[in-house]
Amino acid sequence: MTISTFDLFKIGIGPSSSHTVGPMVAAEQFAAGLVAKKLLADVARLKAEMFGSLGLTGNGHGTPKAVVLGLMGEKPSSVDVDRVGEIIADVTANNHLYLLGDEGKTITFSMEKDIVLHRRKTLPFHANGMRFTAYNDTGDEIDSRAYYSVGGGFILDESEAENGVIMEDDRKEPYPFDSGAELLALCKEHNFTIAELMMENELANDTRENIRAKLDELWDVMKACVQRGYEQEGILPGGLKVKRRAPGLYNELKGRYAEATDPLAVLDWVTLYALAVNEENAAGGRMVTAPTNGAAGIIPAVMHYYMDFIDGADQVGVRDFLLTAAAIGMLYKKNASISGAEVGCQGEVGSACSMAAAGLTSVMGGTPNQVENAAEIAMEHHLGLTCDPVGGLVQVPCIERNAVASVKAIHATRMALHNDGSSHVVSLDKVIKTMKETGRDMKTKYKETSRGGLAVNVIEVPINIIEC
Repeated sequence: MTISTFDLFKIGIGPSSSHTVGPMVAAEQFAAGLVAKKLLADVARLKAEMFGSLGLTGNGHGTPKAVVLGLMGEKPSSVDVDRVGEIIADVTANNHLYLLGDEGKTITFSMEKDIVLHRRKTLPFHANGMRFTAYNDTGDEIDSRAYYSVGGGFILDESEAENGVIMEDDRKEPYPFDSGAELLALCKEHNFTIAELMMENELANDTRENIRAKLDELWDVMKACVQRGYEQEGILPGGLKVKRRAPGLYNELKGRYAEATDPLAVLDWVTLYALAVNEENAAGGRMVTAPTNGAAGIIPAVMHYYMDFIDGADQVGVRDFLLTAAAIGMLYKKNASISGAEVGCQGEVGSACSMAAAGLTSVMGGTPNQVENAAEIAMEHHLGLTCDPVGGLVQVPCIERNAVASVKAIHATRMALHNDGSSHVVSLDKVIKTMKETGRDMKTKYKETSRGGLAVNVIEVPINIIEC
């Protein structure tokens, strides 16, 4: 299985990679399949069914909107986020949908009747299952296909799921690795940093110029998301009435810490960066899935810390940070999971914290062994973290978790840099294995169902939000 840096880091929209980006991609893929099978002309109606976690928390995560956008041919990386409300309002008011946009056809479509959120049904392979079915004008089924959103915006169709395929392509990888031990051995054998090894793998399929441009684009989107996040004031959508805090914190930091008299002020800036991203994500804005939307604020926050507070930080470091972080993310994707619906929030915030710690350690001059140590420390102290979004919204406790995890990533880096990286008791591979086993043992109600934890103990939440 070959995973690219640009599979883990994808430009998309909020609020969820599993529940927004994944369903949007799957819906577009199903619609495109109707064209490929020469069935588009016969389509009169479509039904989209969401199962498991998608059914339980789909409304709070924007899944119905994502499905509509995907069926209309929109892609997470290019959809105009400022027009999403207008597009959905048109579909809702007129009960029609432009299947595949201008190049497709108009069909009758009711968001209320044709998108079904099953609260107690699941599909066999994964908690985030969905099925799309097309009918002709006499009501006969003409095509149907199941998909699974397996975390980070990755999707599998039913045949891939049945064959146990996570990703299938013909990309080359001169230095393949499936474990942290293999990664470190390759770096030692070839005298590579982790970033250098990752670059060599990417170069097998693309030019250095293109790879650098794509890495720079990811950083540009992250920076734009942070800026938009601290510029946009107001209340986040969904009914919890969560106020955006990033704008106020930004204004406070500009004033109170203008002369940096507080030695811990840097932590407030890191908090700001994370809050800005995750509030923007919660509002459905443009961001980078890193490796998921629910944990998207951690890597940008730590990268901003590097660029704003570390002497000698530069664009080369930004690229090395992302490449190193991606290498660690691949290990979680291959050997455990980055899906909150599968292993809880340890798979999202924990993985992102681990990736960020690895990236920061690398650009701070850490050896591959120290990078591995930092990644392990960061995940070790997220083991067992549940995914319990209040009201099914990626807001409480998700936004604050990103801020706390960003600081933990920096702390993990500093701990690792004070060690030689080779004498720690717990390896990254062992902690990834433990995370997977912990997720398997975790009760379903703590895995993005909004049926346990804070999701049921925050009594101020209106019952209609929990039941949506």
